[in-house]
Amino acid sequence: MKVARRGRKKARIEIIPMIDTMFFLLVFFMVATLSMTMERGIPVALPHAAAALDETRQVGTVTITKEGRLFFDKEPIASADEAVSRLARWQSQGAEVSIVINADHSVEHGRVVEVMDALRRAGFTRMAVAVRPVETAKN
Repeated sequence: MKVARRGRKKARIEIIPMIDTMFFLLVFFMVATLSMTMERGIPVALPHAAAALDETRQVGTVTITKEGRLFFDKEPIASADEAVSRLARWQSQGAEVSIVINADHSVEHGRVVEVMDALRRAGFTRMAVAVRPVETAKN
């Protein structure tokens, strides 16, 4: 009796594990890149607003701490006029200047208006006040 021999199986490359590996590497590098972003403001407790955007493009950051101290991109400044002079230098170099005001939620409203007024008098109109989105309760 003659036994039929089965032919040798052809070797093949499995592509599914390679796709899984590439997807993992893609996600890893995306997360690693996001963790390397630089924050240019002093950490303060921002107030909540329902219409807040999660991400705001920051060019110049003016921070007002709860003690009322002013910072321009993490550097302490004496007054809003010093921030205006630094922003004017940026504008003289041809850059379109946007300003984000980070004010602690316990800062007096008048202090924030004082800073905004100094910036407006200098001709800066692209300003935003930074807020955090309202966290809704999950059921």
